[in-house]
Parts: sequence; structure tokens; C-alpha cells
Amino acid sequence: MNHARHLLVLGGARSGKSRYAQGRCEAISGQLAYIATAQAYDHEMADRIARHRADRGERWLTIEAPLELPDAIRASAGTAGAILVDCLTLWLSNMLLANEDIAAWSAELAKAVRSCTVPLVLVANEVGLSIVPDNALARRFRDEAGWLNQQIAAVCDEAVFVAAGLPLTLKT
Repeated sequence: MNHARHLLVLGGARSGKSRYAQGRCEAISGQLAYIATAQAYDHEMADRIARHRADRGERWLTIEAPLELPDAIRASAGTAGAILVDCLTLWLSNMLLANEDIAAWSAELAKAVRSCTVPLVLVANEVGLSIVPDNALARRFRDEAGWLNQQIAAVCDEAVFVAAGLPLTLKT
């Protein structure tokens, strides 16, 4: 990845997208920032978070940003050689649960991505490839995730879709 290039990594659950994104960041020298958007509401999620943290080495500084993601990106750009955000989909869930203005926050996130001065890798689930959900909240989540992914892909230099651990380049 070239200096200050930004990458969106999309994929389904357990597709290998986080592993791919982490590897892309680790190819860059220097301190690395991991911006985590997950919140541990139960033991299973706490275990997932612990496993992800254990997978990263000492080069990684973890910043927790379940809501204030644009500010976390701006702050990390001053200290890290590269930033990994994992993941936009959980951030969107947090925004929906907090009843935040998704359009305003998404625009602010796109602005933070555009202005980031270090390589930035953002991970997101592609949730729109399945059946139409049977309830209004799930349909809204699916729609908001699709719109967010489009908005962030538009401001990134590169986009990759990962399936079965295999990356497919969508945009270079």
C-alpha cells in the first residue's frame, strides 16, 4: 500500500476480511493503530474481542471508538504509520442503537477518511447479498450498511471483496 492510500475491505462473516486487512497494514513499517468499534454486550462478544486483540502484535495500539469514529481516525493519524478500522458495520449498529443521525455521521466519516494523511484500512461486512430481512429494523440496517459502504468506497483509493479468504479487487 502506498503512503496515504485508503482501502475498504468488504466481505461476509468469517470471510477472512479482517485477517486480510490486518496483513495489509502490517506490511507498512512503524506504529499501527487499530480502531475497534465493537462493544462487548455479552460473553461471546467479549471473547471475540479478546481473540482479535491477541492476534495483533506489539506494534498495534488499540483505540476503542464505538461511536466517535471520525475523531478517532483524526487523532490516530497524528501518531500511527497506518490505521485499521474494524469494523464499519459494528459502528453502524452502534449508531442505530444510539438513535444517531446516520447520514450526518456517515458524511463526517467520509470527510475524516478523505483527510486522513496516513494509510487507512477500513473493514465492513457486505450484508446485502442475502434475503430481504423480515422486519423494519433489519431492513433499515441492511440499507444503511449498503449506503455507508458505497459512500466509503467512493472516498477510498482501493476496494477489495474477500470471500473464502480470497481477495477480489473491486477498485484500484
